[in-house]
Amino acid sequence: MDKLENIFKLQEELNLRIGVNMDDMDDEERSKWILNYVRAMQQELAELTDSVPWKWWASYQEFDKQNAKVEIVDLFHFLISLAQVMGMSAKDVHEAYLKKNQVNHDRQESGYSKKDEDDSRHI
Repeated sequence: MDKLENIFKLQEELNLRIGVNMDDMDDEERSKWILNYVRAMQQELAELTDSVPWKWWASYQEFDKQNAKVEIVDLFHFLISLAQVMGMSAKDVHEAYLKKNQVNHDRQESGYSKKDEDDSRHI
């Protein structure tokens, strides 16, 4: 088992432990959990933001590198759960990432001078 597959397995076990069974969800339940995870990720992003000295008017702030790392891992927990709600496996995410990464490189090669959602429809 590779590292990404291991993370997905561990996240599924944690979700089941807290009562979130992705296998039995209908679309209404999936929508609810997508919103739950997106909101949780927004909060984790705010906590990550608070780990860096972003208040230019305040001199008391310090860069909390350790907490920033923890917040990034928290984001991974929710992001993986979000992928699982959508029925994506580690392999699915990896394959989609490779395709989207190529799209992003292609966009840079072309100067990314116009928005074209069609270039990602194959993902």
